[in-house]
Amino acid sequence: MRRGKVAARRSTAPVSADDNGVAKKRREDATPGKEAKFGLRERKKARLRQQIVETALHLFRQRGYENTRIDDIVHTLEISQPTFFRYFPSKDAVLREVGRRAFARQAESLKAELSVKATTEQRLRRFYETLGNVTEVGRPLWQAVILAGAMDPVRSPELRGAEAATVSLLREIIAEGQKNGEISCDFPVVHLAEFMEGLFNTVVRQWAVDLTGPHKLTERVRNAVEFFLRGAKP
Repeated sequence: MRRGKVAARRSTAPVSADDNGVAKKRREDATPGKEAKFGLRERKKARLRQQIVETALHLFRQRGYENTRIDDIVHTLEISQPTFFRYFPSKDAVLREVGRRAFARQAESLKAELSVKATTEQRLRRFYETLGNVTEVGRPLWQAVILAGAMDPVRSPELRGAEAATVSLLREIIAEGQKNGEISCDFPVVHLAEFMEGLFNTVVRQWAVDLTGPHKLTERVRNAVEFFLRGAKP
């Protein structure tokens, strides 16, 4: 009997207006319609961000980075400047997004190399040859990216995670090369990956300020990879 009275007292305890409001808000937040609306809003934002990047890249390639203004981008998209600034604080920020995506593509390329059976030499040659070709084909854009430091994790700290993921995969390739006796074990994997990345970055930066030089970027990159492979032999 006593237990029943306690239960009765608990069931008739008053509920405050605030408690009712919180419970109602939770029910509203959990409704499928609201979740769908939130998902649609996020997709629209992602779509507009993508459109801003694509439009900016088109104009950068067409007119050059320096000759493209934010006004040109928003006019082409028929959006306002405040809308642009909600997604990117500056024109340079668009370049940094290009850099972030470039690191993401590099990571996917390295994952693909790790997923197929090949020698370390084949993997490194294919990977850097692809990078060289892509960079050289889009020369005006990538020159702007490089000169603005839009892929430099020191000047653009928000890129450190993307760059670290790429270098980590490069280390995996080199570590596998050491395991298979293709790469010298006299040096730590982390240092060998730094050497290779340093070689590539130096070649690309030099090319970016010396476009009239006697050698194409792809040739310079090919020689850098060859230099690394010869020096890393066991």
